[in-house]
Amino acid sequence: MVIPFFRRYLAMQIWTRALEIAAQTPPQRNRYVDFLRAVSILVVVLGHWLITTVHHVDGALSVAHLFDVEPWTRWLTWLFQVMPVFFIVGGYSNAISLESAKRKNVGYADWLSGRLHRLIVPLLALILFWLVLALGLRGLGVDREMLRYASQLALIPTWFLAIYVMVVVLAPLMYRFWRRMGFASFWFLVLLAVSMDLVYFVADLHWPAWSNYFWVWLAIHMLGFAWRDGRCAGAARLLIVALLGLVTLWLLVRFGPYPLAMVGSPGQALSNNTPPKVTLLALAFFQFGLLLALERPMRAALGKLRFWAATVLVNGIIMSIYLWHATLNVLLIALLYYTGGAGLGLEPGTAAWWWSRLPWLLALAVLLLPVALLVAPLEGSARDSSVAARAAAWQIVGAIMIGLGIATLALFGFGGGPVRGVDLGATALVVGGAAVCGLLRYPRIRSGK
Repeated sequence: MVIPFFRRYLAMQIWTRALEIAAQTPPQRNRYVDFLRAVSILVVVLGHWLITTVHHVDGALSVAHLFDVEPWTRWLTWLFQVMPVFFIVGGYSNAISLESAKRKNVGYADWLSGRLHRLIVPLLALILFWLVLALGLRGLGVDREMLRYASQLALIPTWFLAIYVMVVVLAPLMYRFWRRMGFASFWFLVLLAVSMDLVYFVADLHWPAWSNYFWVWLAIHMLGFAWRDGRCAGAARLLIVALLGLVTLWLLVRFGPYPLAMVGSPGQALSNNTPPKVTLLALAFFQFGLLLALERPMRAALGKLRFWAATVLVNGIIMSIYLWHATLNVLLIALLYYTGGAGLGLEPGTAAWWWSRLPWLLALAVLLLPVALLVAPLEGSARDSSVAARAAAWQIVGAIMIGLGIATLALFGFGGGPVRGVDLGATALVVGGAAVCGLLRYPRIRSGK
């Protein structure tokens, strides 16, 4: 009786605090931005939990990808691939932050330090957790390939931070570009992305296309600038934009060389996001137009205290949810496997397996919530403003190191890579990059977001 009472008391305290923060929100704040950030991340989490299928048969664990088991599910990625929404929201938020920094006469180094702090400090806990876990499992003699696959599955969701960190580094430059050139700056980036796809498919030259990690995501990020500047008014016009994006995406997939799935899968030789293709731009246009067409009624709904408080509550731990959701998925599968495979005996793709997804998702959510609450203080920490920020040049070097380290770990996991020690080197890049940026100083925990 004591534990259930404590849980109810804790939940009540958390909800009361969310209500207090929600009630203090300035009326001019665009709450729909916060709502979209939370929803987009939750949709990604749900998709990741569904996409990995495991089957325990005769003491062995068979791991597959849902796209291979059920090919029809690939079209669902048109709904579940919502990283464009996150980058659009990021563009809006960065524009507000840059405007505030200009009013307060905050320089680039101080601005960048604050943004990197909120992104990287929560990530370090996850990277160090997997480093300790990997070293411990190696010492216990766990199969290297199993460790590689498990850690890769847990860390691959962090790929977007590798590019988003660099998008943040470039955000002030891109915002000045936007303010000077308007939509011409956006279409310039789109043209670069289209050119890289032409080089990829027509000239069969693949290495230049990796630059689309910049051109595609910077263009999508710039849509957030357009939103912030009020350049996208009119629900009817926005719905036309959404329709054009959807039709363009369908044409590219139906008559072009692009695959149906908007995320990669092991069985596909060609991916729409490795490196990014113009299909992601079309998808971003569809999502951008549709979601912004709903802005007015959604902002009215978010004016209700309880709805907004729920959004505040989720946003307060959303980065922690995202960073740790795949790790909890891996750990639960490992626990069930080593205890006899309970719950893993249903063949993926069968009706019984699909019906079992609801309790599976609920179990993961119940496990993830306390973990997210435990590590959330790192997400809510603020850079110690009494300590001078590192010089901008050092922060840019550190950000590049962090991006390379994250990308390597997401690609190879722990125990993988072309040579031994790649994982340790990548971890050193992330931690070393954080040190170069000055992010390893003691964080100041804020009372609320």
